[in-house]
Amino acid sequence: MKQLIIVRHAKSDWGDFNLKDFDRPLNHRGHKNAPEMAERLVSKDIKPDAIVSSPALRAITTAKYFASGWSLNADQLTTKANIYEANTKTLLNVINGLDDQFNCIALFGHNPGLTDLLNYLTDEYIANMPTCSVAIIEFPFDEWKLISGDTGKLILFDFPKSGLD
Repeated sequence: MKQLIIVRHAKSDWGDFNLKDFDRPLNHRGHKNAPEMAERLVSKDIKPDAIVSSPALRAITTAKYFASGWSLNADQLTTKANIYEANTKTLLNVINGLDDQFNCIALFGHNPGLTDLLNYLTDEYIANMPTCSVAIIEFPFDEWKLISGDTGKLILFDFPKSGLD
């Protein structure tokens, strides 16, 4: 069985309009929410084998907060440039190409792609993944390449203001 943890980056800072979108950092709330959400997963004994993240500053910073909370090594976190601004098809290609030695992988990225991906992979409908939200989907497969539309089961959906902690 494979398990995918989808995490939308934490709240970013829009204060400097000279920055490219790719280079926007987290704001104060983002720096607070990311470790809190990581701790929620740790408290439920949820820990991935590896992390794959968009290289955009707000996504990789969020991923590093989670990696620290999960006590993962630096080599367990990789970036893939095509996750940035990715649509469902691109994100599915990333997932289908993941290493089968890992049964649980956390994917860090952006909206609207992640919300669309979540809805594509499951029979659930989530209108929007808020910043720093986490969705965990289980798949009845031993190979990532078998994952496609409506093959997963949503087992957890949480976000900073949910009150689930």
